[in-house]
Amino acid sequence: MKKYNFNAGPSILPREVIENTAKQILDFNGIGLSLAEISHRSKDFQPVIDEATALIKELLNVPEGYSVLFLGGGASLEFCMIPYNFLVKKAAYLNTGTWSKKAIKEAKLFGEVVEVASSADANFTFIPKDWTCPTDCDYLHITTNNTIYGTELRKDVDAPVPLIGDMSSDIFSRPVDVAKYDCIYAGAQKNLSMAGVTLVIVKDEALGKVQRTIPTMLDYRTHIEKGSMFNTPPVIPIYTCLETLRWLKKSGGVEEMNRRAHERADLLYAEIDRNKLFRGTVAKEDRSLMNICFVMNDEYKELEKPFLEYATAQGMVGIKGHRSVGGFRASCYNAMSVEGVKALVNIVVCCRRTMDRPFGRQDCLIAFHPYMTGFIH
Repeated sequence: MKKYNFNAGPSILPREVIENTAKQILDFNGIGLSLAEISHRSKDFQPVIDEATALIKELLNVPEGYSVLFLGGGASLEFCMIPYNFLVKKAAYLNTGTWSKKAIKEAKLFGEVVEVASSADANFTFIPKDWTCPTDCDYLHITTNNTIYGTELRKDVDAPVPLIGDMSSDIFSRPVDVAKYDCIYAGAQKNLSMAGVTLVIVKDEALGKVQRTIPTMLDYRTHIEKGSMFNTPPVIPIYTCLETLRWLKKSGGVEEMNRRAHERADLLYAEIDRNKLFRGTVAKEDRSLMNICFVMNDEYKELEKPFLEYATAQGMVGIKGHRSVGGFRASCYNAMSVEGVKALVNIVVCCRRTMDRPFGRQDCLIAFHPYMTGFIH
C-alpha cells in the first residue's frame, strides 16, 4: 500500500532527494568516503555550501547585502538569537500561535516587548487585522505560518520598522520580497531538508547595532565571517537542503510551488466545507495552505477516533491534529503530491457518502474499522 506523509515536521521530502542523499551517504561523489564522514572544511564539501547558497539567493531573489547562513539549534534557537542581535530597547511581536509565544518569551529576556495584536483569546483561529506597530520599535517579528493552528500570512507585511520573519513552515512555498526583511529564518525540516539545520537570511548592515556583548556562537557576524563554518555544520542536512533546492528549481521554483499549494489546499478545503461531518478550525481568509486543520462536527465526535484509524489504515500518515486543536491536520508541504491530497479527499468523500445512507452513522462505524476497509467503497 502506498503511504502519504502528512506529518507536520519532520515531514515529507521529494523521493529523489531522499534517494540522492542516501547515495551520497554511501559514497560521496565517488571519492570512496561517506558524506557522513568527510570533513566539512574539505574541498569536497565546500561546493555543497556554495551551490546551496547560490540557489537560495536565486529562488528567493535575495538582494545584494544579505548573507545566507546554515546554522544549528532549530528555529527555537533563533527565538533568542534574534533579540540578542537586533533588540536594543523595544521590539514588537504579532502573536499568532505557539511559536510566536515562545519567541516573545525569549525576547522579554533582552528588553521591552510590545505585543501588537493577538488571537490567543480565540485559540488562534484567525490572524489579527487592523493592528499598528509602534514606530520606535527596533523590529517587528511575525510568524508567517502557524503549523499547530493552521493559519498563514500569505503576503509580506508592510511595517514601519525592520521586519523579521519566522518562515519555518512555508518558506519556498510562495514568492517573498526579501528586501522587506532584516532577517528571515526557517527550521528546514518542513519545506527544505531533514531536521538538523536552520536557514537564516540576514541583512548585513542591520547587524552590530546592539551594545550588549553577544556570545560568539550567537552572533550572526561570527557565522557570516566564517561562511557557516565557524563550527562543524550539520553536513548531511545541508546536503539534503541542496538536493531539495535543485528539485525546487527543476520543478519551476517558488511560483510553481505557490500554484501547487493553492491546488492542493483548494481540493481539501472544498471537501471539508461541503462535508457535513467536518469543519475547518480557522477563519477562511486566514487558512494555511501548508497545514490544513479540521475537526469532526460536534454531533459526530464519536467518529473521530475510528476515522483516524481508518485513514491511517488507508496509508494516510500523520493526520492526527495537534492536542491544542484536536481533530486532524493534513500538512501539505511542497513535496506533497496532488495525488496524495486526492487520496485523502477520497476518504473524506466516502465518509460523507456513507453518512448519507439510511443507517449512516452505524455504517460509518463499521466502515471505519481497519479490518473492514472495503466496506465504505
